[in-house]
Amino acid sequence: MFNRLISFIMLVILSPVFLVVTFFIFCEDGFPIFFTQRRVGVNYTFFQIYKFRSMKKDTPNVATHLLLNPEKYILKIGGVLRKLSLDELPNLINILKGEMVFVGPRPALYNQDDLMQLRVKAGVDQLLPGITGWAQVNGRDEISLEEKVRYEKEYLGRKSFWFDLKIIALTFFKVLNSKGVKH
Repeated sequence: MFNRLISFIMLVILSPVFLVVTFFIFCEDGFPIFFTQRRVGVNYTFFQIYKFRSMKKDTPNVATHLLLNPEKYILKIGGVLRKLSLDELPNLINILKGEMVFVGPRPALYNQDDLMQLRVKAGVDQLLPGITGWAQVNGRDEISLEEKVRYEKEYLGRKSFWFDLKIIALTFFKVLNSKGVKH
């Protein structure tokens, strides 16, 4: 309930940011403003994640690193959104709906069976996915799937309000320094 309340407050406070980002995306590439994608939730269930669209409408629906020439698909505003992690702001809607929390493992893509097998084996599939997590502040996209799951399992064992606050603070520090972010 705490996550939902905070996400609602943040949606209200950040509504001007939502409007500005919406304006820039619309002017550059029209509707839709949000990118939605099937992701893995708690206990290997599925949900639609919301993000600001940082890539053109005709972009293939695959991970950015799998595109031959990803730069040709990224919107001008998209680079800024990704660098500052502003593309993740609509995840607040997922928190409001009870599909995500602020801190937990990042939701896997619907087809990341290798990652999900590791998560199920480690027991971290029982956690609601989060906007940020212990694996994100310890390497994000730069660490292997095994390392990621090791950090997620450590988080499961250490999970507390204070540990979550530490992870959120570290996340802001990492975003400001753009460490471990793929553009």
